[in-house]
Amino acid sequence: MLEQACPTENSASDSSPSRPAADWQALATRVLSGHRLNMDEALSILKSSDYDLLDLLSAAYRIRRATFGNRVQLYFLMNAKSGLCPEDCGYCSQSKVSEAEIPRYNLLNAQKLLDGARVAAERQAKTYCIVISARGPSQREMNAITTIVPQIKAQYNLKICACLGLLTPEQAQELKACGVDRVNHNLNTSDQFYSEICSTHTYDDRVATLQNVRAAGMELCSGGIIGMGEQDADVVRMAFALRDLEVESIPVNFLNPIDGTPLAGAKGLTPRYCLKVLAMFRFANPERELRIAGGRELHLGSLQPLGLYPANSIFVGDYLTTKGQAPSADYKMIEELGFEVVHNEEPSCHITMAEPAAN
Repeated sequence: MLEQACPTENSASDSSPSRPAADWQALATRVLSGHRLNMDEALSILKSSDYDLLDLLSAAYRIRRATFGNRVQLYFLMNAKSGLCPEDCGYCSQSKVSEAEIPRYNLLNAQKLLDGARVAAERQAKTYCIVISARGPSQREMNAITTIVPQIKAQYNLKICACLGLLTPEQAQELKACGVDRVNHNLNTSDQFYSEICSTHTYDDRVATLQNVRAAGMELCSGGIIGMGEQDADVVRMAFALRDLEVESIPVNFLNPIDGTPLAGAKGLTPRYCLKVLAMFRFANPERELRIAGGRELHLGSLQPLGLYPANSIFVGDYLTTKGQAPSADYKMIEELGFEVVHNEEPSCHITMAEPAAN
């Protein structure tokens, strides 16, 4: 099902300085004035020369600053049920086709979920993400989540994002009623590439879950994974699909090719390409929260701080089955950039879409 293609073979940047530089600042000005990024413009960002990278990031930062200023929102992720998933997603260490050596356990008990919320608050996270590996939640799992969420919100000033797999309209309504603020369900890639990474459910199944969540009155968190063998056009189509769905929060993951998964041998991402992806997502979704998610430490490396010029959010701590860098390193990175963490008691920084006046 999966081909071990180099994710960026078809999208290598032109490293020649003789190529005329695009006017990214002019494009940013147009976006700030309401222009919707088109396919040609988005592809030109992904294929841009490395020589243009700082200009591109500067332009993306202007767009980021207009809505989010220099604030960074932190998320804390709890892998509340690990492994044991019946789906065959080729990128995932928890899928039924994975032979990765990971912890496997059923849904954590209420005390452990409360302990996770305490850690989230201590780490200055604004949102606590409760994630289970499953096609969709069982009734027992729904009962456990809908019972614990009010307790978490009573004890800690946290927003709750639930990632429980495919959801019916009725399940989405239950989550809304118990106090869940947002549901995560990633598109992962484009509609045209989806069948290359999974056969046990479809892209349309994922879109239906997002529609059910929206109909229930909750915010949407949905993004994707870069580096699975997709084309540049697939990355753009995903960014545009998220725009059309009016997703509030977009996590961008960079594939961590975990041993034991079908994509263990995938290679080809570079830090510069990852930064261009983040910039393209910012141009395409100017007012949406953009989070650098899994694979940040692995693929951006020493260039991680530059990712916060287009993005305004990160996970603090570990991911589902892979380790993140120490929270202290994240706090130091944010401080050294001159940025600030959005604290729990503060409202989300989401101001009018206009470019700030020059100093």
